[in-house]
Amino acid sequence: MSKLPPAYHHLTKHKLMPEISHDDTSRFNFLISLNKHLSELSKGNKTVYEKNVSSKIGKDSKTNRAMIRNLMNKQSHYQTWSALRRSSMEMRQQAGRSIVLRDIKSLTNNASKLNQNSNCQTDANFVVPSYQTAVDIHCMPGSYHTELCKNDVSAGANYDLGIFVTALGGLGKLSDGGGKALVNYLQNEYPTFKPKKILEIGCTIGHSLLPIAQHFPDAEVIGIDLAAPVIRYASARAKALGIDNVRFIQANGEKLDFDDESFDWIQTTMFLHETSTSAIRKILSECYRCLKPNGLNLHVEQPQYTDDMDIYEKFIRDWDSYYNNEPFWSKMHDMDAKELLTTAGFDEEKFMMFKADSINDFESNDDDDAEDHGRKASWHLFGAWK
Repeated sequence: MSKLPPAYHHLTKHKLMPEISHDDTSRFNFLISLNKHLSELSKGNKTVYEKNVSSKIGKDSKTNRAMIRNLMNKQSHYQTWSALRRSSMEMRQQAGRSIVLRDIKSLTNNASKLNQNSNCQTDANFVVPSYQTAVDIHCMPGSYHTELCKNDVSAGANYDLGIFVTALGGLGKLSDGGGKALVNYLQNEYPTFKPKKILEIGCTIGHSLLPIAQHFPDAEVIGIDLAAPVIRYASARAKALGIDNVRFIQANGEKLDFDDESFDWIQTTMFLHETSTSAIRKILSECYRCLKPNGLNLHVEQPQYTDDMDIYEKFIRDWDSYYNNEPFWSKMHDMDAKELLTTAGFDEEKFMMFKADSINDFESNDDDDAEDHGRKASWHLFGAWK
């Protein structure tokens, strides 16, 4: 029997987080349970595919995921699962948004006070790229970038409240299990690597970056993002958690305002799939330019769609592109990771790809056969040394 995921009250409530009522917690716990149930229901999609669809895919269409999607969209089990999965994300966003909006004045004031002595940088004239503004990513109204008031942090607060629900607590009490996994990997594989300057592109609220800053307290750590509300929230959140060696800047990873060879480590965490394919290449070229010799470039993602990946696996992972407002998900995962990095300038022989599971505060509740594709706190990383 599958283990139950941790309840929402286990989420760490730092002093920046909005006030959460008993009813709020109950709503989030319902969504955690629903998402867990949907991960179980997802097994039935494979059964339906094998029984009703796979035999209709001809030899010439083996790689045609569109044909599979059209056929699966007619299957009642897949329709139900897909509709509930989309609804669960919309409910998660609205549940978090209702908390943030009722408390937005005090939330904004608290963040502004925490940021008074910080190096948080936003730009009133900054132009957010159209590939970010064209869609409400993750069904979040206004996405990450929309500002509802002066010094707005609402998008960051909503993200902080909700990621625990989507990941079923798999990222830990502070949703920082991804950053901890990276630190653990480097400790084990490259114990002598001691970066002095670290950059994360697309940092959102810094949940993956802060464990890295904590592990390397003497390093200068910088997080950048396109969206001012998450940058302000990330900076204030770091202050609320007592982490002072990190600063946050509103910036575009396609054109970094940093000198050549200025960083020892540059990374992204679940970010590249939210950018356009042309932007990805520009970002990786900038990573190479700004990385010092012998520096490390790492990218945390879900697995790339390799030739040996089963066609059904690719289809089911495509769900986010079509129904979770992540239009670049499929295109990004279809790209050849090694080719991307070598084209950016990295040596093919220094390319790496590996898997890392989240490190969190709870006893593992994961079941390998109950993965809700794209949600499990387990990643595939690719990168290279310069």
